[in-house]
Amino acid sequence: MKKVLLSFVALVLLITLTACNSEQSGGGNTDNYPEKTLNWTIAFGPGGGNDIMSRTIIDIINQYDLYPNDIVPENREGGSGAVGWGYLNSKKGDPYQISSTSGSFINTPLVSDVPFSHESFTPVALLATDDMVMLVNEDSEFNTLEDFINAAKSGKTLSIGGIGAVNVDMMIPKLLADQADFEFEYVPFQGGGELTSGLLSKSVDAIMANPAETIGQIQGGKMKALAFSGQKRIPQLPDVPTLIESGYEVSLPMPRGVILAGDVPKEVQEWWVETLKVVVEKPEWKKYIEENSLTDYQLFGDEFGSYLAETHHTFEDILLEIGAIEEKK
Repeated sequence: MKKVLLSFVALVLLITLTACNSEQSGGGNTDNYPEKTLNWTIAFGPGGGNDIMSRTIIDIINQYDLYPNDIVPENREGGSGAVGWGYLNSKKGDPYQISSTSGSFINTPLVSDVPFSHESFTPVALLATDDMVMLVNEDSEFNTLEDFINAAKSGKTLSIGGIGAVNVDMMIPKLLADQADFEFEYVPFQGGGELTSGLLSKSVDAIMANPAETIGQIQGGKMKALAFSGQKRIPQLPDVPTLIESGYEVSLPMPRGVILAGDVPKEVQEWWVETLKVVVEKPEWKKYIEENSLTDYQLFGDEFGSYLAETHHTFEDILLEIGAIEEKK
């Protein structure tokens, strides 16, 4: 009788602990997933490439009723993505916490003391890759990339702005400067709106930005594009040469993807994989890709995880090469 009683107590304790763990993780029972409000963390400020992509996906999901409950986007900017992804990292096991990626998703853990890396999250999908354009104010004295480089070589202290302290925005001009043998001051901004304002107010001489953030400013005659970092020119900027065309082997695409909090059930990852496969086939997504000059490129689930690991190694090698980080012993 005593053995039976002990076994019963042990069973009750096991059930209680399991329930507590589930409640702490925020996950609950996923048999009926999804059945709750989804919290979408945007790790940068309004108006940037990360923000635009996230809200585009949310709009498509809502338009086609792909998610049966509310989706609440929230900008949690700061620390080159560290604030937003740090928040997501604190929600391990919660299937109702999701976010989007950029170049900082790889770089920030490489250069900062943060408690997460790309491996801390559940990979869902790479949806596109993103390149950058180098811009100056419309009334700038620089009309070509060579004008800018020659001025920098002549001794002028020129500044280039970008989003994040050590992001692709910094890495591309640093690689260019190393190859072209000039120096510049890098000025970090927190979001796309702040970055474009910095150039329009002439706080910086040039910026590196996503085409999505600046096409309107270029077409409106407020900015001039000097160079594009992609492998080939884009239809929206047919007269803007690539850095490769200009003689510099510099091209560093950013991963535009979606991640869930770490340690979520496999069936939740699979649910989102299948949902995003539907999203990328919608005409609204095709229009977004075209208008924002992205490369339409998809990888799902663990394949996206492998891509993130490869990108991590590539970025780490470049950061070591340009002296932004030191090799770990």
